[in-house]
Amino acid sequence: MRRRDVIGGLAGLATVGVAGYVLGTAPAAGVEPVELETVEAPGSPGGRAQIPQRGRPTLVEFFATWCHVCADSMPELRAAHDRLGADVQFVSVTNEPLGHAVTRAEIREWWRAHEGNWPVAVDVDLALTETLDATGVPTVVVLDADNVVTWTATGRHPAAELVDRVVAAGGDRA
Repeated sequence: MRRRDVIGGLAGLATVGVAGYVLGTAPAAGVEPVELETVEAPGSPGGRAQIPQRGRPTLVEFFATWCHVCADSMPELRAAHDRLGADVQFVSVTNEPLGHAVTRAEIREWWRAHEGNWPVAVDVDLALTETLDATGVPTVVVLDADNVVTWTATGRHPAAELVDRVVAAGGDRA
């Protein structure tokens, strides 16, 4: 009887080990793109954009116009944007309530004042904010070409770290 218990235990352990290996190596499901309105501003054509875009790495930076750390992060973001190639989707997103907390004109003015030169979008219904679990600002999320999140962090980050995280997700340096 004891021998049977040992053999059964080993078989169970092997099953759990194989399942753990398969689950640990199975590709993670990428997030579905969300369509957001972009604000017409320097480097940002007005219109709509799908974020993230499948087929290329994406860096999404969530910010707010009232956030001092967000404003202080702009030079590092600008340097990272300048160093990354065009094969990377680079976008900043605010989820401030339009018409209540901030207007498009105020976002445009904030963008100019802080020398943004890449697309800036508004997440009015919090669809992207919730999808990427951005619970504070500034939050940076890097996704690979399959829209799998490879890195998420809050606060200010040096340009070199941002570039390294995007390169690790499959992006190229310009």
